[in-house]
Amino acid sequence: MSQEHPKHADPDYPIHDLLAHRWSPYAFEPKAVPEEDLRRCLEAARWAPSSYNEQPWSFLLARRQDEEEFHKMLGCLAEANQKWAQNVSALILTVVRRNFTRDDRPNKAAEHDIGLAAANLSAQATALGLHVHQMIGIQPDHAREVYDIPEGHDAFTAIAIGYAAEGDGADEALRQRDSKPRSRKPLEEWVFSGSWGHRAWPE
Repeated sequence: MSQEHPKHADPDYPIHDLLAHRWSPYAFEPKAVPEEDLRRCLEAARWAPSSYNEQPWSFLLARRQDEEEFHKMLGCLAEANQKWAQNVSALILTVVRRNFTRDDRPNKAAEHDIGLAAANLSAQATALGLHVHQMIGIQPDHAREVYDIPEGHDAFTAIAIGYAAEGDGADEALRQRDSKPRSRKPLEEWVFSGSWGHRAWPE
């Protein structure tokens, strides 16, 4: 991966290349992802840590080459997300189980743990030359209806997987959106020590 790509992070401290190179495009190439690569991404999600090893996630997968299933899942996204996600290679709906299987108590870490699984998937996808775009903008009630999601489980987020569009083939508005540089808050704004607002590393 080229270090010169405009979307690569410019970290204040060295980080792993997979993290620096990961970014979430809106403009995707409308082509399929090899099945082996999808399985590798999902295998990475499988090995994410979770509270009590509960693994409170289920993933619903739709590949673009299966047009009926793909459009079924596309319809579960918020309208604004449907417009750009129609070009991705695969869509995933994450589903969270709210209670522990061991004793049916509420699992306060469930959403956190889905995030860890999605992060693993994203890192693996980056290693394979793919891109991932995660979305909170879904229609969970519609997803429950069309996928018959059981009680105690909720559709939570969507994940788009595919290849970032480049060159003249990309939608101009999406390409401009993707060209904006990445930025993050500096550590000084959110890493505290001793008391709230007290910097862990004073100047």
